[in-house]
Amino acid sequence: MPDFGLTFVSLTDAIAGHARWSAAKTALVCGEQRLSWGELNREINRVANGLLHAGLRKGDKVGVLMANGIPMIEVMLGVLKAGGVVVPLSPLITGTSLALMLNDSNARFMFAESPFAAGVSAIRRELSQLDRNGFIVAGASASGWRSLALFKSGASDQEPSVRSALDDDFNIIYSSGTTGTPKGIVHTHYARMQFCHTLGIEMRFDASAIAILTTPLYANGTWMMLLPTLAVGGTVIVMPQFDPATFLRLVARERGTHSFMVPPQFAAILACPELAQTDTDSLRVLVSAGAPLTRALKQQLLARFGGTLMELYGLTEGVGTTLKAERVAAKLASVGTPVFGADIRILDDAGKQVNHGEPGEIVGYSSALMSGYHGQPDKTAEAMWRDEAGRLYLKTGDIGRLDEDGFLYILDRKKDMIISGGVNVFPSDIEEVLRGHPDVKDVTVIGIPDDKWGETPLALVVRQEGAAPPEGALKDWANERLAKHQRVSAVEFRDSIPRVPPLGKVPKKDLRAPYWQRAKQ
Repeated sequence: MPDFGLTFVSLTDAIAGHARWSAAKTALVCGEQRLSWGELNREINRVANGLLHAGLRKGDKVGVLMANGIPMIEVMLGVLKAGGVVVPLSPLITGTSLALMLNDSNARFMFAESPFAAGVSAIRRELSQLDRNGFIVAGASASGWRSLALFKSGASDQEPSVRSALDDDFNIIYSSGTTGTPKGIVHTHYARMQFCHTLGIEMRFDASAIAILTTPLYANGTWMMLLPTLAVGGTVIVMPQFDPATFLRLVARERGTHSFMVPPQFAAILACPELAQTDTDSLRVLVSAGAPLTRALKQQLLARFGGTLMELYGLTEGVGTTLKAERVAAKLASVGTPVFGADIRILDDAGKQVNHGEPGEIVGYSSALMSGYHGQPDKTAEAMWRDEAGRLYLKTGDIGRLDEDGFLYILDRKKDMIISGGVNVFPSDIEEVLRGHPDVKDVTVIGIPDDKWGETPLALVVRQEGAAPPEGALKDWANERLAKHQRVSAVEFRDSIPRVPPLGKVPKKDLRAPYWQRAKQ
């Protein structure tokens, strides 16, 4: 007897269903271009059948180096429908780093937007796995590349015969680091559908959802909006580039319901003159992630957007918590509780659970966890922790604590924590104090070498325009408000604090490096 209970519906199966039952409904919008579900599914089929005709085998990896737009979504979904594995790549990654990622993933095919094709061509001889005819370019022609338009025009728009199983690989997403051996995060089709189900519940997606994508399509954070909306048959609006005024116009014109942004984007929207005149009543869920919201910014967002704001803490690997809109005001500094069906624990350095209120490393699991780091079983094993029942948890590398209600508070990255005189110092605590000074526009705190204490906090500060507080005065102001072990040894003014796209994380390792190098000399 066949077991119907094991039937698995993949994301591309769901899309084909929307094309059959809601063919005329709008699926994608980008600028003036609109695609219905029927049109989208046919374009996906053309990409999939083109790849199959070109010799793609199930499980083959396909690099995608494209700009935000409908073509990139068609390509990624076409790869999946053909049985391939999507490897989305940042256009900011070039040269040796790009070659490392493509070779590490064993990519056989490569799709690139015409502005990025030259960079790939420059490293073509270093790409060991890519098929000679596996280079496909979108937009203007490029020497040695096949045109995406011609690639699709000669392919069938009918459903390919390939079916994805729940344990087939869906993607390899590389962490933001650009040096050393890249670390590719692998998710299966099952994990990605669980990702859709979990976020659908947490963020209240349904077929009426109209999600506005403000961040790059190669980033996992963007997929928090993209994948669930596709799964439930809503409408996805793609912004080629983020601009606060354009975002507000899209909300009003398209009646947008969902969006994900990083804190600097939210700050830009609050500062946008058009906000006061824009009807944003259609918004249901605004998600902030990538970096913690400051208290001040969170309070401003609450005042303007009220019950739509949700903060998410998570890793691409698949661990996550949400602070739901109805709890934001009561738990302002928290990032919430585990997402549906997930769990988190807090561990000490010996791997033992600590009591509520005590800091330690955050570990967690969910049904959307990665299957591992591509080709790196040792790194995968290093990231594992087992509970008393033998369940596997992922070590996040983040330091946090749980309050008496089980809400999580992020203290810092484990690698960014400062150990001064044997005492743990969390830079985020110091940064929060310094942000309270009216002359401070931006700040980050790093640990630098100290002969007496081993290391000591240094504050790197960007001043508000027109402000000129002396470094010593700002240092004294902060230290009056900090505990003795937290006091900064110095304040240095900078023109800006560097942030790594797309989520704006501060590369503290790079900021620390010159100080530690000088100490060795």
